[in-house]
Amino acid sequence: MAPTTGQRGGLIPLLVIATTQLMLVLDDSIVNIALPSIQRELGVEALHLPWVVNAYILAFGALLLLGGRIGDLWGRRRTVQLGVAVFVLASLAGGLGQSTEMLIIARAAQGLGAAMAAPNALALISTTFPDRKMRDTALSLYGAMSALGIVVGLLLGGVLTDTSGWRSVFFINIPIGLLVLLGSRALPATGGNQGQLGILGAVLGTGGMVALVYAITRFGEARFTDPVALVLFGASAVLLLVFTLTQARSKTPLVPLSLFRGRNRAGAYASMLLLAIGPMGTFYVITLYLQQVQQYSPLQTGAAWLPFAAGLILGAGGAPKLLLKIAPRLVAATGALLSALAALWLSAITVDTSYWLHLAPAMFVLALGFGLGVIALTQAAVYHVDQDKAGIASALLNSAQQIGVALGLAVLAAIAATVSATPGYAGTSTGAALTAGYGSALLVAAGILIAAAVLAISTLDGQPTAEVQKLGTKAEADEVTT
Repeated sequence: MAPTTGQRGGLIPLLVIATTQLMLVLDDSIVNIALPSIQRELGVEALHLPWVVNAYILAFGALLLLGGRIGDLWGRRRTVQLGVAVFVLASLAGGLGQSTEMLIIARAAQGLGAAMAAPNALALISTTFPDRKMRDTALSLYGAMSALGIVVGLLLGGVLTDTSGWRSVFFINIPIGLLVLLGSRALPATGGNQGQLGILGAVLGTGGMVALVYAITRFGEARFTDPVALVLFGASAVLLLVFTLTQARSKTPLVPLSLFRGRNRAGAYASMLLLAIGPMGTFYVITLYLQQVQQYSPLQTGAAWLPFAAGLILGAGGAPKLLLKIAPRLVAATGALLSALAALWLSAITVDTSYWLHLAPAMFVLALGFGLGVIALTQAAVYHVDQDKAGIASALLNSAQQIGVALGLAVLAAIAATVSATPGYAGTSTGAALTAGYGSALLVAAGILIAAAVLAISTLDGQPTAEVQKLGTKAEADEVTT
């Protein structure tokens, strides 16, 4: 069947939104592969090397709320364009970097651009595609890009570093970003909405998120007794509490608390946090296992995750059709349980576990469940939201996912390191000790994913989204009996 005029007209915006998300997520992993080369050429001290990665994660995660609200007020297309432009310029600066300081600053600037572009690209899905079929297609592609970018980053990072040097992992963003900017003219030009940014809320909210994300990265580096991390975590709790109290009284809140009144949407945010911890933490642990125990090269490691990409495409692509017939809570819970099963399966690894008989099937199931869960939770969080709140609703979901990724890395890495260092493994091979630590971490990941399934089944809507849509109004949709 030939596409309709509306479908053809929506193709370019669809590609722009999907490519934007792919480019931004790509940088979560593509630089990791290049770290040894960066360290050798620039003489980066071991203490500062993690910040080539953490600077991006910190700025991206901490500024998402601000970026989402700016899009609501100043126009989403304009904010996406500004964010992508900042990202491209920062990528150029990173590729030309001659010192550790310049590289870390460039990575933080990339995070700033990503925080402006990502939530508004997601919000544009609901405003650009009024047709339900096209909107679901766009959401599926967006969801696939969110995790597929990590796999592509590993593959592309290995290829580029081996063939063109580490600077090319930054330069690759420039042509992609320029194409996005060119295509972004096809996005709907919204003039923004009336209101003010709210300086106090912006300062408190951003400060609280910076402290929280920084505390999580410190926990991952220095374990859970690190005094600096504990102080930062306490500061984030105080700042975010004061932020919440001020938002309740503000006439121009950065985060309208009405977004949390519906159990469905609030449950989607909390479930996304847990869902991101499990698969992304598992991704990190198995990547270390492949390189440190099975002795895979970076390029081999990236290629080994191709079953993950296949499972993700299948899960994210099939979820919208399932959600028309099956309740979101069942789809999300099933996805989380599938990922839990995969993490449990992977926890049985040994020093010589077969890739084709054990690892590859588990990777596929892990991603299949993640794809189902992400789409169900994204629909619950961003569908049926007032136009003037779509950006911040999307930013909250992005924040939950980004914090979940950071938590997954920190918690599972700390568990793996602690178990591997226990006296019980003294005298065993390094590979055996590492494998024991990774297996223990994966058991914890499975438990977190089971918790995500329980949370989803108890909070999300109990009717298919097709039935919810028939109710007509946002208020009715939010009050569906579960």
